[in-house]
Amino acid sequence: MVEAASDLLKRLFRGFKGRLAMRLWNGTPLKLGSTGGEDAEPPFTLVCRSPGAVRTMVVGRDPLRLAEAYFRDDIDIEGDFFAALGLKDHLHAIRLSLRDRLGALLSAMRLPAAGGSCVWAGAERSLLRGRNEQAHSKTGSREAIAFHYDVSNEFYALWLDEAMVYSCAYFEQPSDDLERAQQAKLDHICRKLLLQPGERLLDIGCGWGALVIHAATHYGVRAHGITLSRHQLELARQRIAQAGLQERVTVDLCDYRDLPGESLYDKVSSVGMFEHVGLNNLPVYFAAVHRLLKPAGLFLNHGITHDVEGWSKTLSTEFINHYVFPGGQLDTISNIQRVMERERFEIADVEALRHHYALTLRHWVSRLERHHTQALEYVSESTYRVWRLYMAVCALEFESGGIGVYQVLASKRDAGRTSLPLTRRHMYP
Repeated sequence: MVEAASDLLKRLFRGFKGRLAMRLWNGTPLKLGSTGGEDAEPPFTLVCRSPGAVRTMVVGRDPLRLAEAYFRDDIDIEGDFFAALGLKDHLHAIRLSLRDRLGALLSAMRLPAAGGSCVWAGAERSLLRGRNEQAHSKTGSREAIAFHYDVSNEFYALWLDEAMVYSCAYFEQPSDDLERAQQAKLDHICRKLLLQPGERLLDIGCGWGALVIHAATHYGVRAHGITLSRHQLELARQRIAQAGLQERVTVDLCDYRDLPGESLYDKVSSVGMFEHVGLNNLPVYFAAVHRLLKPAGLFLNHGITHDVEGWSKTLSTEFINHYVFPGGQLDTISNIQRVMERERFEIADVEALRHHYALTLRHWVSRLERHHTQALEYVSESTYRVWRLYMAVCALEFESGGIGVYQVLASKRDAGRTSLPLTRRHMYP
């Protein structure tokens, strides 16, 4: 069986550009690849803990099956995790001759199939699979948010910054640490919105309260945040109380569609929220913001975008919707702006932060890896692996340009009146 697996892997990685170390279930080492020389030290080692793991690489060469094998610990990675993720491109692009293809299939058939159904994250994490068509109803949105955010506050705290900002940081220098970059992002948003003492700020999707607390503390506003996560709500309220801001900052468990009133807020922020609204619901979402905002009031919409229109079925969309965030959908920045304009917003400024999010994600992955042991006090090994793989893949997608992230500053039209200055100097002191 070891001989069959070795033969199979040599065929599979004959054209791999680089050096690859592998270790089979019985400890047999292999060095594969076409460049770098025999003595070149591979940046990572792929560990196959069972014959079925080797077979998984060949039969279908489906990266999602490989991901599940990693979640089950049938496959492990030692060394440079990001370099190892490049294997998915090699496996997808493999073009074997007919002879090699037949030889590979014969070798694969001599190996047992991988383990049974993947129960890597428990029954509760499989309930939402295949339910994306319902994920944007009010009930579906609550379930999707709980699926993602209610893993454990303590788990997130291990790898987020001290303020627990779960969105793209803002790096003035690539060498900035995460704490500084996230505080810079909060300040950047507050400056863009021209927050003034006494103004009312609404933060839709407020997370653990970082922005509403920062805006009230440093800019003197009265802030209200909403979330669909009970875990986030509880911690946000604790943090508000610890900061002594109960009189000026409130947070509620509320769907954006259920926010009452009209022309109540001077400024509205939404950071990392609209990606989960659903493309068909974007008009409803932006209309709700428009209703709540005062005439000439400012709205900052910060979120992730795709490099192609719509949210068609691809490897990355399937992975995200199946394993991490049911119902998440992305579109191009031009389409997002088009919907905003149709809902009577005037676009004032658009800033691309793609490189910033790539840096942020690499910080998160590094911090998560450093806290692996502590993470297992709050989540299973398989859940730890889901988040590690998810964030690493997203970092590479931002670096390649497959996905982007933008801050769009807009105002509610008011017969030509504007609250914005003539220049952007206020954004960059």
